[in-house]
Amino acid sequence: MTTTVPRPGTKTPQRAGLLVVGILLIATNLRAALTSVGPVLDDVRADLGLTATAAGVLTALPLLAFAAFSPVAPLVARRLGLERTIGAGLAVLAAGIVLRSVPVTGAIWVGTVAIGVSIAFFNVLLPALVKRDFPDRVAQLSGAYSATQSVVAAIASGVAVPIAGDDPAGWRIALGCWVGLAVVAAAFWLPRLRTRPPGPADAGAAATHRSPWRSAIGWQVTLFMGLQSLVFYVMIAWLPTIEHDHGVAASTAGWHLFVYLISAVVANLAAPHLMRRLPDQRLVGLLCAALILIGVGGLLLAPGAVVAWLVSAGFGAGMSLVLCLSLFSLRAVDHRQAATLSGMAQSVGYLLAACGPVLIGALHDASGGWTLPLAVLCVVIAVMGGFAVQSGRDRVIG
Repeated sequence: MTTTVPRPGTKTPQRAGLLVVGILLIATNLRAALTSVGPVLDDVRADLGLTATAAGVLTALPLLAFAAFSPVAPLVARRLGLERTIGAGLAVLAAGIVLRSVPVTGAIWVGTVAIGVSIAFFNVLLPALVKRDFPDRVAQLSGAYSATQSVVAAIASGVAVPIAGDDPAGWRIALGCWVGLAVVAAAFWLPRLRTRPPGPADAGAAATHRSPWRSAIGWQVTLFMGLQSLVFYVMIAWLPTIEHDHGVAASTAGWHLFVYLISAVVANLAAPHLMRRLPDQRLVGLLCAALILIGVGGLLLAPGAVVAWLVSAGFGAGMSLVLCLSLFSLRAVDHRQAATLSGMAQSVGYLLAACGPVLIGALHDASGGWTLPLAVLCVVIAVMGGFAVQSGRDRVIG
C-alpha cells in the first residue's frame, strides 16, 4: 500500500486558519514600534541630548530603510523561503526593539535601523504570502491585516505617554514593551520554519515572468502606492500644525487625527466587500482618490468642518491602502512576482512618502500659509487617482 505524503504547501482548514492567525499576529508588529515614538520623542531628545534635526533623522530612518531594503526582501525569500525569511525578520525586529531601548551609546540608531529593515521585509512578503496561500481571498486578508496594523498602531501611540510616566528614562519602557508582540508572533510562527525552502526548479520559475521594473503596469501600481503613501504621511505629519494655525487646541487636533486614523480602519474592513462586487478595481481606485480629494479640498476651502473632511480623507486613505496591497497580488502571475512588485512599489513608494512632508513644509515656509501646500496636495491626489484607475484594470504583468 502506498502512503501519500502531502506537499508542503497543502493546507487543511485548520492549517489555513492557523496561517491567517499568524499573518494577523505579524500585522500587529507592522507599525506599533514606529507610532509609539512620536508621543515620547521630546523625552528621547531630552534624555539623549538630540537636536531637532537628529530627532527628525531618527523618525525618518524607518522610511528610508523601507525604501532601501524592500527590493532585497524577494531575493532573500527566494533563497530561504517565505516562512524562514519572515521568521528571521521577527527575530531581527525583536532584537531591534530591545536594542533601541537599552542605555548603550548609539544603540537607539542601530535598533531603529533593524526595526525598519525587518518591517520592510514584512511589508513586501505578506502580500506574496497571501497571493501564494490565499489567491481567492486577497482583498479580504489584505483588509484584515491592514485594519489590524492600524488599530494596534493607534493604540501604541495612545498609550506611549502613560507607559513612560514621569520618569525621564520612561520612554525606554514605552518603546521596549512592544517586543512582546514580536515574541508572541515569533513563537506562533516557529512551527512554520520547518517548511521546505524552494528547490532550484522553484527558485528559477520566476525567471519566466516579466520583471515589474520593465512593465507599465508595474510602474502604475508603484506610482499609485507612492503617491497615496505621500498623502497619508503628509496628513500624519502636518495635520496638527494646520489645525493649530487655524486656532484649534493641540488636544483637539490630537483627537481629530484619531478620527482620521479610525476612519481609515473602518475603510480597511469595508474595502474588500466593495472590491468583491466589482469586475475590476478601477472604480475603487477612483473612489479612493475622490474621497481623499474631498477631504483635503475641504480643509483648504472650509476648514471649520474639519471632522467631516477627515472622515472622508480617512476613508479614502484606508481604502487606498487595501487596494495597493491587493494590487501587488492581483497584478502578479504568482507569489514570486507579487513579492518583486511589492518590493518595487514599496521601495519607490516610501522614497516618495519620505519626500512628501518635507516638500509640503518647504511650500508652507515659502508661502507663509497653507493655501499653496494644500492646493499642491490636491494636484498630487488627482494624479494619484489617474494611476489608481490605470492600475485597477483587470490584467497581470505576465
